[in-house]
Amino acid sequence: MRRRPDTQTKDHVDGDKKLDKKNEERLQSNSPKEVKGRLSYGSWIINIGKCLLLIIIVPPFLNYASLQREGQMLLPKDGQIVDVGLGQSMHLLCKGNGKPVVILDAPTGMSSDVWFHIQEDLSSISKICTYDRMGLGFSKRVMQNESTGTERTWRVSTTGRMVDDLHRLLQAAEITKPFILVGSQLGALNARFYSHIHDVQVSDLVIIDPIPEDVFEEELWKEYWYGKLLPSLQAKQFSAATGLSRMLIIMGALEPTVRGQNVYEDVIQRQKYMLCNPAHQSSAVDEHYFFNESAAQVRDISKFKPLTSRTSVSVITGDHFDQELPDQLNQMVAKLQKKFLEVSYPSANHIHIKGADRRMIYKEPSAISQHLRKIVNQRQANRFSA
Repeated sequence: MRRRPDTQTKDHVDGDKKLDKKNEERLQSNSPKEVKGRLSYGSWIINIGKCLLLIIIVPPFLNYASLQREGQMLLPKDGQIVDVGLGQSMHLLCKGNGKPVVILDAPTGMSSDVWFHIQEDLSSISKICTYDRMGLGFSKRVMQNESTGTERTWRVSTTGRMVDDLHRLLQAAEITKPFILVGSQLGALNARFYSHIHDVQVSDLVIIDPIPEDVFEEELWKEYWYGKLLPSLQAKQFSAATGLSRMLIIMGALEPTVRGQNVYEDVIQRQKYMLCNPAHQSSAVDEHYFFNESAAQVRDISKFKPLTSRTSVSVITGDHFDQELPDQLNQMVAKLQKKFLEVSYPSANHIHIKGADRRMIYKEPSAISQHLRKIVNQRQANRFSA
């Protein structure tokens, strides 16, 4: 008996042949050059993705690992981490011996290394101490319970809080009193506040480049401070967090503030560490952001508790606040500075350093050391003659 042909199977086979033929024609239509081009494009996309991944992940990871190691290695040999209570510790570096002790408070957003030249010079005649404010340098900021700290009274990164920290630091370190208190910019606000509150402890107040409290009432100044200076500092913070700062340092595009032939290598390395440390840069941003509030605190405390006549006051200024700023801004600061000194410290000894600006601490250190040396020598002579 003859079987009927399976028409469905035949049609299926014919269909497969047609598909194979079409695929063969499609493959033949794609020249080797086109196939290679598509493969190259895909590889290019993958390689770009890998590079982006390396740029985003690797530098921050390597920077973080380096910071952990450097934080232990670069702590100054003579420095000490002092427990100041409330679960916090601060870095204090004292050099030399003798009385009176000189306490140096750094400019806004800077670590204690900025005083390197002056501390080295004066340590031959007395005990000279520098410290890092909370959050800067080796004084790591620790979150604490509101009920146990001074947060309810003074905001973090404002003068009132910093003065409270400094007072606890000097007590814990058993610094001999009375001492000479020296501050620049924000350090000058802190030194003034401290002297008004703890006037018995301060024999001499020396303020360098004081920024007048009412300068923030000027729109031109606010435009510079909040519109230019603060964004540039926030960019440094971002650069440190992403590891870009470390790469720029390696390439020589970013350099420490205090440098030169007479600067120790460990001081230079510490400054590089600060430039790469996002925690330090974050605190520097905060100090600038809350500067106006700090100034208001000092203005209020000066009215509430005037400085006693027992404390001698010296003011050191240069030709400009900042030589890189427009003349209009420098003239405005100079005018307000003169008015502020006439009202707040009319009997102060005003010392002018020709050709200097706010960078005088590390660019004209000998001029500042000369005047501080006179104050120290005078106090020592008075003590011996008493």
